[in-house]
Amino acid sequence: MNISSKGLAVAVLIVGGLVVAAYNFGSKQEQTSPSLATSNVPPLAGATEMPPGHPVTTETSGMPAVNLLPDQPANGAKFAHFRVGQRNVKGMLADGDKVWVGTSGGVIRYDLKTDDYKLYDVKNKSLISNGVFHVSMRGKIMVGTYGGGLSVYTSETDQWQNYNIPDGLADQFVYDVAEAENGDYWIATWSGVNRVPNGDFSDTAKWETFTVENTQGGLPNDWVYSVAVGKDGDVWFATEGGLALYRNKQWTNWQHDAGLGAPYEKVKDDITFSNDPAKSSKHHAQQKAEQGMSNVKVGYNPNYIVSMIVDEEGIVWAGTWGAGLSRFDGKTWKTYTVKEGLPGNHIFMLHKKPGGEMWIGTNKGLARPNANENGFRVMTKADGLFADNVFSLAEASDGSLWVGSFGGVARITDYN
Repeated sequence: MNISSKGLAVAVLIVGGLVVAAYNFGSKQEQTSPSLATSNVPPLAGATEMPPGHPVTTETSGMPAVNLLPDQPANGAKFAHFRVGQRNVKGMLADGDKVWVGTSGGVIRYDLKTDDYKLYDVKNKSLISNGVFHVSMRGKIMVGTYGGGLSVYTSETDQWQNYNIPDGLADQFVYDVAEAENGDYWIATWSGVNRVPNGDFSDTAKWETFTVENTQGGLPNDWVYSVAVGKDGDVWFATEGGLALYRNKQWTNWQHDAGLGAPYEKVKDDITFSNDPAKSSKHHAQQKAEQGMSNVKVGYNPNYIVSMIVDEEGIVWAGTWGAGLSRFDGKTWKTYTVKEGLPGNHIFMLHKKPGGEMWIGTNKGLARPNANENGFRVMTKADGLFADNVFSLAEASDGSLWVGSFGGVARITDYN
């Protein structure tokens, strides 16, 4: 595949038959922006007080200075690396000839045909917050941010509309957006989930908010990290306190004691990721105490669902914080961990196109199941990933695989 640069190339390394192109996203902005400038999110008129332990809403803006790539492995695979500096790439979307890359410094629209790109951020008044967690297509481009609510992009007018707490959004932090079979939109936030009837964003008075309190515990935790649509109108929610189902206006939920996540004894020897959120957040510490896990001092919480998808058969796949990947068919749970062949037990990302493979992003690489779910094929930095922590993925129209990590994106053209 020919990868042109149009002035974006930083370095091209040739090691035997290996071709690696290195790019820097956002280099046009470097001429006018300090490399590590910070920007406080402006206060929101009418915003409600955040719950205890709520994250701060300060995000970095401006794009980093260009650095050459480190040494690359010579394994014969073709890939390109795009640097975004000290940024996470938490959300990505393939939309025809465009790939949207959501970073903690704004969202970038990249053109596969021309290699042109455009950065949307606070500085050019597109977003309210530069911290982007989610990017999806729901008729329009939906961008969920840290502290800036939901930003909606209309390509025909090249205009953004921002929705936040004063508009009826449950929280400034938006983690996911899904469209139900009946046309309703569901928005996952830090403080519950919104339902937008018929996807009508113009009539915010009709928006509903569901929380632990007003569902009488049916939603097990107010931090809703992901939402997915299943069969027959089912809507599934991944929360920090377990899995929830909204069916026929009724709520049901499941936790570790029902089968979600692997037991600590099974995974404890494989948890090298020691970043325990409870050490730095009163909110997380409270959750672990309520779940009887205060004695666990590493990155493990089987009720904390970080990622989730529902496949064509209606099977729910839930990626947990240190407790592996759980499969739920509505009755029976099965969990896969490092012992079953996953590279890591922290499941940051799940992606599956209809009829396609399931991709599993972990703290130690990218995996996909073998036939009959018998083990996994694994990709790491040695195979072209920018880094082994995989937060996002998009399958582009040109057949390339885009994989987001901390610090950059890998565009992989040969991965079969």
